[in-house]
Amino acid sequence: MTPVSKPTIPSPAPRSSRPEILAEEIIERLTYRIGKDAKVAKPHDWLTATILVVRDRIIDKWMESTRKVYATGDKRVYYLSLEFLIGRLMRDAVTNMGLMEQVRDALASLGVDVNVIAGLEPDAALGNGGLGRLAACFMESMATVEVPAYGYGIRYVHGLFRQQLADGWQVELPESWLAHGNPWEFERRESAYEIGYGGTVDVANNGEGEPRYVWKPAERVIAAAFDTPVVGWRGRRVNTLRLWSAQPIDPILLDAFNAGDHIGALRESNKAESLTRVLYPADATPAGQELRLRQEFFFSSASLQDILRRHLQQYDDFTSLPDKVAIQLNDTHPAVSVAELTRLLCDVHGMDFEQAFDIVRRTISYTNHTLLPEALETWPIPLFERLLPRHMQLIYAINAKILLEARREKNFSDTEIRAISLIDESGDRRVRMGNLAFVGSHSINGVSALHTELMKVTVFADLHKLYPNRINNKTNGITPRRWLQQCNPGLTSLIREAIGEEFMDDAEKLKPLEKFATDPSFQEKFGSVKRANKVALSNLVASRMGVKLDPSAMFDIQIKRIHEYKRQLLNIVEAVALYDQIRSHPELDWVPRVKLFAGKAAPSYHNAKLIIKLINDVARTINNDPAVRGLLKVVFVPNYNVSLAEVMVPAADLSEQISTAGMEASGTGNMKFGLNGALTIGTLDGANVEMRDNVGADNIVIFGLRADEVADARTDGHNPRAIIESSRELSQALASIAGGVFSPDDRNRYAQLIDGIYSHDWFMVAADFDAYAAAQRDVDQIWNKPSSWYAKTINNTARMGWFSSDRTIRQYADEIWRAG
Repeated sequence: MTPVSKPTIPSPAPRSSRPEILAEEIIERLTYRIGKDAKVAKPHDWLTATILVVRDRIIDKWMESTRKVYATGDKRVYYLSLEFLIGRLMRDAVTNMGLMEQVRDALASLGVDVNVIAGLEPDAALGNGGLGRLAACFMESMATVEVPAYGYGIRYVHGLFRQQLADGWQVELPESWLAHGNPWEFERRESAYEIGYGGTVDVANNGEGEPRYVWKPAERVIAAAFDTPVVGWRGRRVNTLRLWSAQPIDPILLDAFNAGDHIGALRESNKAESLTRVLYPADATPAGQELRLRQEFFFSSASLQDILRRHLQQYDDFTSLPDKVAIQLNDTHPAVSVAELTRLLCDVHGMDFEQAFDIVRRTISYTNHTLLPEALETWPIPLFERLLPRHMQLIYAINAKILLEARREKNFSDTEIRAISLIDESGDRRVRMGNLAFVGSHSINGVSALHTELMKVTVFADLHKLYPNRINNKTNGITPRRWLQQCNPGLTSLIREAIGEEFMDDAEKLKPLEKFATDPSFQEKFGSVKRANKVALSNLVASRMGVKLDPSAMFDIQIKRIHEYKRQLLNIVEAVALYDQIRSHPELDWVPRVKLFAGKAAPSYHNAKLIIKLINDVARTINNDPAVRGLLKVVFVPNYNVSLAEVMVPAADLSEQISTAGMEASGTGNMKFGLNGALTIGTLDGANVEMRDNVGADNIVIFGLRADEVADARTDGHNPRAIIESSRELSQALASIAGGVFSPDDRNRYAQLIDGIYSHDWFMVAADFDAYAAAQRDVDQIWNKPSSWYAKTINNTARMGWFSSDRTIRQYADEIWRAG
């Protein structure tokens, strides 16, 4: 039989990028897609029209990239992450497509300022902090280095909350980034999958004597796909971010509605929509825990079904899956994928367990982002078994396989067996998702050299003993396109003028900038760029908060998730001590300093929210005290997100990276600040260690206990009270905070918070205070010698190229995925 030949479909002609053509197309989209006359169009109309014009050019590259993978059979990478903190996309996409000047000119010819309309684009509220921003940087870098990839996540309607301050307290409000639609995304109706929960597991015979397990869920929802193109640098490749939205199978129960139960008739819709409404629902209640587990299984199952469907379109069976597919789990949130992929291969596609699990393990790899035991998710077995009964069976089967192997082949002791088990039996029995991700993966990577070594001796010590070749390091990185070229065009232009354009394609080509570090003329220009960025941040703070800042002061910035181990508390306690010294010694030559904070606290994290309140209470007192003479100001900028970071990072003189040593896996804010010419003050924690090695010990200010010293202090039991009583500045600062000096309306507000430092000091605030305060005075001395300051900060910019996420992704591709 002669196969029917398909007609050849011609590719569209290349689109012109001339400004006059772009202007014509913008008017055409404005008229026929938005329904507005240019005379009455509002800024948001111009934004949407411009996005649609740029999007058309991206689509051409997107389809070309997809066709190429199908033609070559290249291996695809699938990056599963509960967070993608992608921020605004227009400037990113336009810049990467090489169209910024043309779009700027086209809009100018129409009387529109590209900066004004770009600022109207909402931040996609799909992430919390570093983990989500890392995923976004990785997606851009995978497209840049031409690794065929899909990102999989959840299309949160509200995502992470919008933060406001009410009398200094954090207030959480919904972030409605999708309120007016998303012009970047495409709904894919054909890519919809049923996701089940609960129910029973039946056993059938396959006719060959082998049992076949059939999961019959009691509840089902539909996962519907929405695709957003992710553009690599110079438009070399366009990959796909596929986000899942939950939809009910029956949107309305007509019987109930007709019977007058108009609210109850929508219960299936409400139940489905709750799955994708909010990122990280508070899990302090059983209902919150259940919703979190439902979310994680929802997006994991939908993604895996989609991956297997795509594989079968090209290949006959799944024996080739590890050769054609690499699945990366970004932390433990998608760890249930190990059990779900095993279920799909066994129960849906007929494989036996041993073959299926072998394929799973060779296909999946896992990135660990934390050494905190509480962040390595565990789920109560009654909850897990009720929601995912078949998966619980498979987890027991995997566990039996692993424990028997450990006992028979490695002669593990009972203690070691308990440590590697997928079931934690130390209290209420729980499923250990970190252990599940580990045993179900062929590669487990840390995200900095220190973090990776600590994994081997702490949280995964016994699993590392069982599988000594699985743990490896992939130090995190950031995309220099967004975190230098786009957020800091002034510095980018200055660097281009000095050393040419090679660094725009390879961040490690920033190295030649070193020879300008001590050049007085270049230092002056570098300082002018920094001051312009500080003026921009000052204007933002003035407009949002009514606080006037002096751009000539040192801008000392700590922006990150509010958490006790990140030690915003250490920073603000030192600010109180500095405040006391400035008032006590007005005759000294104090460096004018602005301490800026930003970050969100988890809604149920009491101490983190209390720290935000403390920062604002201290700010109110210091900023209104005439005795300070403007030498010190404290500002907490609310609603930290990518767009705010893009203003704060280029304006920083000093970057605060002061986590308790051994607790920060990597950090990426440290890299962003360093690339933009800030001096880092930090502990030897996470990627700070590698930053010191790259920028040079003379160009970073390191203080405090090392990770091994922190561990020894906790084991031996250090005496924080004695430390505090021996430090006059610390004891006075803590006494004033605990005594209500900054909270006259509630004298006891901070008593318990400060008591935690006296009684156990788990995060080493007291232990590191004197070293931190001394390091800050060292920073003052450097600041007072501008030529030395600029030499150090210019060298930071010149030597940060290694921390490009392009380098990180190439290492993943070469050493884990075998792709690209």
